Amino acid sequence: MFLGDPVTVLLAVALCLIVANTLYRQKRSKYQHFPPGPKPLPIIGNIHILNRKRPYLTFLELWKKYGSIFSVQIGSQKMVVLCGYETVKDALVNHGEEFSERPEIPIFHVIAKGYGVIFSHGENWKVMRRFTLSTLRDFGMGKKSIEDKINEECDSLVEKLRSYGGKAFENSVTINAAVANIIVSLLLGRRFDYEDPTFLRLMSLMNANFRLMGSPMVMLYNLYPSIIRWLPGSHKTVGKNAAETQRFIRETFTKRREKLDVNDQRNLIDAFLVRQQETKEDGCSFHDDNLTVLVSNLFAAGMETTSSTLRWGLLLMMKYPEIQKNVQNEIEKVIGQSRPQTEHRKSMPYTDAVIHEIQRFGNIIPMNLPHATAQDVTFRGYFLPKGTYVIPLLTSVLYDKDHFEKPNEFYPQHFLDSEGNFVRNEAFLPFSAGKRSCAGENLAKMQLFLFFTSLLQNFTFQAPPGEELDLTPTTGFTTPPLLHNICALPRT
Repeated sequence: MFLGDPVTVLLAVALCLIVANTLYRQKRSKYQHFPPGPKPLPIIGNIHILNRKRPYLTFLELWKKYGSIFSVQIGSQKMVVLCGYETVKDALVNHGEEFSERPEIPIFHVIAKGYGVIFSHGENWKVMRRFTLSTLRDFGMGKKSIEDKINEECDSLVEKLRSYGGKAFENSVTINAAVANIIVSLLLGRRFDYEDPTFLRLMSLMNANFRLMGSPMVMLYNLYPSIIRWLPGSHKTVGKNAAETQRFIRETFTKRREKLDVNDQRNLIDAFLVRQQETKEDGCSFHDDNLTVLVSNLFAAGMETTSSTLRWGLLLMMKYPEIQKNVQNEIEKVIGQSRPQTEHRKSMPYTDAVIHEIQRFGNIIPMNLPHATAQDVTFRGYFLPKGTYVIPLLTSVLYDKDHFEKPNEFYPQHFLDSEGNFVRNEAFLPFSAGKRSCAGENLAKMQLFLFFTSLLQNFTFQAPPGEELDLTPTTGFTTPPLLHNICALPRT
């Protein structure tokens, strides 16, 4: 049956064609000056060329072909990849405001829903980041008070390792717990025993999510959320794990609220709840959802990256015993049997260089956290529309052959001059750079030095007899070493 006269139908069809053509031209014009890249296939884009477990390796190869700024298409999502120190620094530092946003990623929306500090946006992100930085400073980040807390935790960790009597053990849970206790003290004002079942459960949930977020099923969910959401898989597990963690956090700050003393703020949760009371009529960012995700963000980030770096450090000391011995000699010379202090670092150039090289070689977040353009920007001759998904590839910075003599080797001399003095390397950006750089950088640096020197002051680390030391990283959102056994032989 005809729904109208022929002239009307023809006009409607013509109008639809004109609109479709206009939209196509606009889209084509929008990406006319977009960075080059491999030709995508329909529906899947460039998924077929990606290394599924370690996509950053594919990007390093594409860097050689297309230069330091290129595009890939994953499903229907166009992405721009930035490679090499100069290009990444130019974007994140020299064009910091333009590259300061985060893209909308379905799995992170499930976890954070735009709240907190890591994957929040716009004004909410700015408010949460300012609050986080100022509050962490107020409660000791970078100060003597937090140094004392770290040293007390070092004592607990040393005692725990001594309890193994030099026998082989797997160190990931213990190292995670020691490091996590530092950020927990800032967030909750307390520490957990290493065997506390609640603590072990929280760390297990977060570690599982770091691994699962690099899984193929989560990648598919990020590409086709409306389809994959109905299927079973690791994307479902990520959501359940995050929900359980957030329930614990909500229960914790609900109890804190009941006993809150405005004149005796003891941790970040207290400080947030006070701000919440002061601004509750303003409809601002200080609400329970932001607090829940903020605490979860800081707990996860404060534990995972530093503990993974320490685990890389111990593995590398076992792999290169002569380097371990050199560090121990410097510890004996500068610190002796005294307790390590951050002020010792400036007198320990070799140890400082080794710690830097552990961070560089460990390459904990190879893909960086994704960025997005906050506005239209012309960058290095290419036009990137507002909202463009950007990957500032940290691997390409930390392994940049123009800045590191032996990028694929563990080589502390990257940070030493010919006379053995420590030298900074501008391409050392393990905490990223610019407006979205790691908020806990100073705390992480302090922890790495104090934990690492305390452990090597007290133990010599060796592989169990007959075990091979594998430097292959784990796959996931972050890249800690594979699980392995170690022997901590007491030195005193």
